[in-house]
Amino acid sequence: MRNTTSRQRESGTIFSQESGCPLCRRPRKHYAHVRSIDFFECRHCDFISVSAEMLQQIDLGLNVRKYDDNYWEREHADGRDRSYGPALSRFAELLLYAQVPVERFLDLGTGTGDLLDSLTFHLPSSTSRFYGIEKFPPPVEYRTKHVNYFVGDLRDLPGVFQAGLCMEVVEHLTPTMLDDIAQQLAEKSADGSIFLFNTGLTDYVRLEDPDYLDADIRGHICIWSVRAVTPIFERYGFTVYAIPGKRWAFLVERVASGARYPAIPDRIWTRLPQNEAILRDPASSHILFGAGLDAARAYLGS
Repeated sequence: MRNTTSRQRESGTIFSQESGCPLCRRPRKHYAHVRSIDFFECRHCDFISVSAEMLQQIDLGLNVRKYDDNYWEREHADGRDRSYGPALSRFAELLLYAQVPVERFLDLGTGTGDLLDSLTFHLPSSTSRFYGIEKFPPPVEYRTKHVNYFVGDLRDLPGVFQAGLCMEVVEHLTPTMLDDIAQQLAEKSADGSIFLFNTGLTDYVRLEDPDYLDADIRGHICIWSVRAVTPIFERYGFTVYAIPGKRWAFLVERVASGARYPAIPDRIWTRLPQNEAILRDPASSHILFGAGLDAARAYLGS
C-alpha cells in the first residue's frame, strides 16, 4: 500500500475500511495515504476517492486544493499542452464516432479556453461551432478571447450540443457534483449527442500512474471507472461506453429512440460525411482527419 505512514504501519491501525462507499454504500477499504490525505476504494462499484466525510465537506464548500492564481499558473501551462496535443486527437476521434452531424461542439470545464483557440487555429472554417463553459474561471488574463467562451453553469448556455469533450475535470468532482453535471448535460444534449470524458480511470491509477492520486496539489479527489459512472449517467438517459484499450477515457451518448448504432471501434468506418468535412478544413488542412483515425485505432490491439 503506497505512501502509508510509518506510524500507521507500526501500530497496525491502517484505516481498513470506512462507513460506506458514497456510490453504493458498501464498506470500502483503505487504498493509499498520499501526504496528509487518505484514499479509499470500493471494489463493488470500482471507485477510489478521498473519504466519504471529506467528500461531504467538499460539497459544503471545503477546498482541498484552492483554485487560486498559483493553481491557474500551473494549469495554464498544462492546459495549453493538452489543448494543442491530446485534446485535438480526442476531438477528432469523437467526431468520427458521432452518429449525428455535429453543429455545435462543447468543451465542458474549458478552464482557460485554450482548446477553443487550438480548434480555431486548425479548423478556422468551423470556429463558430466551438463553445466552452467554465464554472470556476481563471483570472481574466489567462482566458481565451474566443467569443464562445462562457462563464457559469452549463444550463445557462442557449441551445443544444451534438458532441463535446470534458478534459481532466471529473477527477475534481464529488459524486454529487458529477450527478449535477450529468443532469445539465442531458438538458443540453440533442438526440444522438456524444461526449468524451478524459480522466485517469481506476485501472490507469492501479496499473500506470499511481501519482494521479493527488488531492492537495492537483485537486484529484475521485478516481472513476466506467462501472462507477454508468448509474449516474444512465439516470439521465445516457448510454456509457468504455473505449477499447484506453484506461483514461469513457464515452456517454444520448442514443436516439429506436436507433441502433455501430460498436465504438467500428464507427470510424461508417463516419458521417458532414463530420469528416469538419476535420478536412478547406482553409487549413486535413491533418485532424488523419489524427482522428489514428487516435481511434491506436489502442485497439492493446
